[in-house]
Amino acid sequence: MKPINDAEPLTDAEFDRLSDFLKSCKGGKAMNMEQLDGFFAALVAGPENVMPSECYPKVFGGEMSDVCEFNSIDEANEILGLLMRRWNKIASTLYKGDIHVPQIFEDENGELHGNDWARGFMRGMQMRHDAWSELLDDEKYGDSLTPMLMLYHEHDEDPQTRADPIAPDKREQVIAFMAAGLMNVYEYFRKEREGDLGVDAPETRRNVSKVGRNDPCPCGSGKKYKKCCGGATVN
Repeated sequence: MKPINDAEPLTDAEFDRLSDFLKSCKGGKAMNMEQLDGFFAALVAGPENVMPSECYPKVFGGEMSDVCEFNSIDEANEILGLLMRRWNKIASTLYKGDIHVPQIFEDENGELHGNDWARGFMRGMQMRHDAWSELLDDEKYGDSLTPMLMLYHEHDEDPQTRADPIAPDKREQVIAFMAAGLMNVYEYFRKEREGDLGVDAPETRRNVSKVGRNDPCPCGSGKKYKKCCGGATVN
């Protein structure tokens, strides 16, 4: 069997598999795939490295041991591997200077909105809020986040914060600006990220899809997998 490259895009079947698993997480707070794409894009492009143990509770809507039900260790390996491949594909695309097109899905009427992507992106920013503040204040690059903020606040409950509704003929343009803004963000923070890594390379993560029962749990608890998520979630 052909080995799977860490940055190889998910197939349609794998995409659906990951989407279905997220929908099955307890509590109903797991991200959908559009939110996940925005979330990972912010973390990849942002100023600091974020470990998977920090990401997973946001992605799954709670601690893995509480909200994830894996039928086997193989299934846990599969899901975590799909997440890392999605992360690495975004990282590889941006590192090569290519545009990462936001993964936005049509609603039941066949219309694109992009609000969920922007929500995911903002959640990624919030994980390193202070480090992002310098970009927001930058005269040259601060506007890079304007399209994300427009979509994030479009339906805000607070009328003081709520952005003006975006006309259908303008929404596609806003989404295109969001993709361009992501590239600017990535370039703005490039030196800081590569300083953290110590090398001039993309923040590609090794596939974490091979977890043994006696290995450290990928949730970051420090416990063995069989004593943590492996024991609590495998039926």
